[in-house]
Amino acid sequence: MKRVLASVAIAILTFIIYIIFSGSVSPYDLLTACAAAVLVGALTGTFVVAEPAKALNPLRACHAVKYFFRYMLIDEVRAHTDVIKRIVSPRMPINPGIVKVPYYVNTDYAMTLIANSITNTPGTVVVDVDKEKKCLFVHWIDVKTVKPEEAREFISRVFEEHSKKIFD
Repeated sequence: MKRVLASVAIAILTFIIYIIFSGSVSPYDLLTACAAAVLVGALTGTFVVAEPAKALNPLRACHAVKYFFRYMLIDEVRAHTDVIKRIVSPRMPINPGIVKVPYYVNTDYAMTLIANSITNTPGTVVVDVDKEKKCLFVHWIDVKTVKPEEAREFISRVFEEHSKKIFD
């Protein structure tokens, strides 16, 4: 039963992504989306989903959608604006460096979401991950602190809060 639920979770996600990216709900696209979803779900469900109940939880899906919009509309805009200011006014001070940023999530998926969110945000890039010590090493365009907990507050705390709600 667990295998079936894992496959269903992946199939639903695949179907939704297919319809969003195709931008169409024509009968052809719906049929193609169903076929692709069943195939992908059957082939990858057990490898990708460890706990189907978590994957099928609608509350987690709502948190994911909320995070997506917050990330795109607030975090990305703020970071792009900061980098644009640095490009337009070359006298603006920059202080690049690599800082250690701890994380407090339990799953690889949650840690990956945090690392990807940091890397996709202009001005920061995750350059290494230490899973044993549960920390990320982040190249930061304007280092404001080298203390790990303070760096976490600036760089990843918000990402981590959402990541916990979605994956932990």
